Amino acid sequence: MLPRHQIPNAVTIGRILLIPPIVTLLALEHYLVAVVLLAIAGLSDALDGWLVRRYGWHTRLGAWLDPAADKLLMLGIYVAVTLSGLLPLWLLLLVVGRDVWLTVGSALYRMFVGPLAIRPLLISKVNTFLQITLVLVAIVKVGLLALDPIWVQLLMIVVAFTTLASGLAYTVQWGLDAWRRLRDPNGADASNRRTP
Repeated sequence: MLPRHQIPNAVTIGRILLIPPIVTLLALEHYLVAVVLLAIAGLSDALDGWLVRRYGWHTRLGAWLDPAADKLLMLGIYVAVTLSGLLPLWLLLLVVGRDVWLTVGSALYRMFVGPLAIRPLLISKVNTFLQITLVLVAIVKVGLLALDPIWVQLLMIVVAFTTLASGLAYTVQWGLDAWRRLRDPNGADASNRRTP
């Protein structure tokens, strides 16, 4: 039987397993089923986070698995909808570029400073939620309802802002942490190792 503290990880793994069918459905333009699965994926992201906060079910696996699931989901979805022409290429490059920037930054931090101690930021979760919302609205506009294109355009601007803001927030956080560690190596807290 699954230990209770592993339930959030099971929910996260379920979200990862949804990625291939979502991408396939988007590529085949089966938008209704894709929207349902995307909604389930978004709810699962909120659910596993709530379970961890509510019951304190923190695990090392979960600290790595949850953000990895978010990245894989976003990458797969944004590639699919960009290739389908639902969203512009510049937005895909911005979303991917933010992740590349943070990946390179974390690698440099570990190389020159030491173990990476990061407090997960709310802006990152907000950004993920808005990215999923944008894809849902773009799909609904094309495949399900005749929505005014202004909603998609406004959401693209908001997503661009939160993507940049989350990348900047982690960059500032890591920079401040690095400065403190290099200034006082014995006072650094490396206990909460997570990725954005």
